[in-house]
Amino acid sequence: MENYTTPQPTEFESTSPTPSSTSTEPPQPTEPLPAEPLPTSGRLPTPVTTVDSVCPCDLHESVCDINCCCDRVCAEELSLFTSCSVDRVSGSQQLCSGDVVSYSLRITIDGYSELQASAGEEPNYDILCIQSQNRVGGLSHPPPALPTDSSFDSLFKEFTSFMFGSEERQVSSAELQDSSGYQYGEVMLTADRGVFLLPAAAITADCVDSSPAGFLKDQSSVCSRRVTLQQHCSSLPPLSMNTYTDIQLLAGKNEDAAVVPVQVCSVVLQSVEGTQTELQISDGGDLPPALLDPSLCANVVLKVAYVVKYSPAGDIVNVSVALVLGFVSEAELTLEQEFHITFVQEDGGGGAVHSSGNPVVLTGIVGSLDPRDTLSLLLSAEQQDCLRGPQQRAPILFAVDSVSGCTLRLEDAANCSLVQQLLLDVLRGPNPPQHVASFGNSLLDSPMDWLPIKNNLNPGEAQSCSIPLSLHLEVQWTQYGSLMNPQAQIVSIKEIIQTNTTSLEVLSAGSSTLSISSSVAFIPVSAAALPGYRATPTIDAKLPFDFFFPFV
Repeated sequence: MENYTTPQPTEFESTSPTPSSTSTEPPQPTEPLPAEPLPTSGRLPTPVTTVDSVCPCDLHESVCDINCCCDRVCAEELSLFTSCSVDRVSGSQQLCSGDVVSYSLRITIDGYSELQASAGEEPNYDILCIQSQNRVGGLSHPPPALPTDSSFDSLFKEFTSFMFGSEERQVSSAELQDSSGYQYGEVMLTADRGVFLLPAAAITADCVDSSPAGFLKDQSSVCSRRVTLQQHCSSLPPLSMNTYTDIQLLAGKNEDAAVVPVQVCSVVLQSVEGTQTELQISDGGDLPPALLDPSLCANVVLKVAYVVKYSPAGDIVNVSVALVLGFVSEAELTLEQEFHITFVQEDGGGGAVHSSGNPVVLTGIVGSLDPRDTLSLLLSAEQQDCLRGPQQRAPILFAVDSVSGCTLRLEDAANCSLVQQLLLDVLRGPNPPQHVASFGNSLLDSPMDWLPIKNNLNPGEAQSCSIPLSLHLEVQWTQYGSLMNPQAQIVSIKEIIQTNTTSLEVLSAGSSTLSISSSVAFIPVSAAALPGYRATPTIDAKLPFDFFFPFV
């Protein structure tokens, strides 16, 4: 069935940000065209007039109307326009979609205006368009039932189940595809052949617990629940952490797919004042909601965040969840909950680093242009040994100077050549990047936006083998762009490694340990900004030949 609407002649509408001109001529009455019925099948005829040829602000023929950007005779005066009196021209608002032409001005470097026009098709969201019809009653549409206080809940369940499907929906083996791994957007199965659900807001802000989570589709939602503490505190499942942790997913779609349980990686308790404390809960532990008094319920789930790790074949490898529990008082009208799910590919580390825009979390890439590598710094910890145990690292944040380090035992430095390379690897991190992005949104296919990391390794001349004592990153950056909206740009980055020039025993001053440091400093090198001014407009006026008559 084609998209048809009320039979009306073609109309054109425009939007005017500011009135620019008026006319003293009285409007001429127009007679409506006779409405012709639409055909029962086929498509609407092609309109004779297109929106790009319509100019509502063109009031004078062969004369330029000031600030009328669609006036075709304003080619010479256009550079002096200050705004567009009509910035949008669209077709009839009674069609499901129509062509739209937009006009805007941009200021050139010389201070003159330049027209920017764009045309495209936009859907009309103000009307209901029926794409297809498969009702038994045909074109007969009875009036819908109006919701009342007694029927609202039943209507809400009816239409939300249509949107998301029933909570008890079971997936039969006949629906499973031949491939064992999940495809993008497919629902993830649980061990009981159900669907992995993630609550989300529907038409209203109320939580709908029957919303399935799609594979590889990161999702964040905030919804609310109406809770009666004495009735729902310990009996409503969405309030309990066990509802979100006692889940077992299938690694794939095959019947013999492995079962992947959800692992609890973090549980944070949020007090009534908003302070948060991480709890230590053993495997299988649970903190059920408890009614402390008639007006306060504790251990209620406030936030749930899933991280799903998957293989390149689409199989689920690991699922972890972090929860925030808190208190709900009777004074609160509704309980607000947050739900998040993120997908990370299993590839020897975390997922890809998302571009942070400007300003930027400083990210770097290696020669293979792998976006998963970041420029990082040692994360200081109590009694962190440089050569023993795993070293924790943290990403370098733009414009944040940092200093950290570790401790080197002199007894471990007997083999100088081996210790030298090990310390360099510890200070630089695994797979150290060779380039950094000059902007926070630099693309990998723009090689001019990536800067190489310069190295200044000067080993001491007095020693045949030098131990690196510190690694310092010097990042020079500047403000780029206009004064109103400058963007941070990295112009240079240098790695400075300092080594020992004397024996380690002398540097340690009799101690058995030696401190090894790593640091980063951001140095602004922006030149003083000079404001620019718009070019002075010139007046090119021609007076009529009898302007000074009868004096001349």
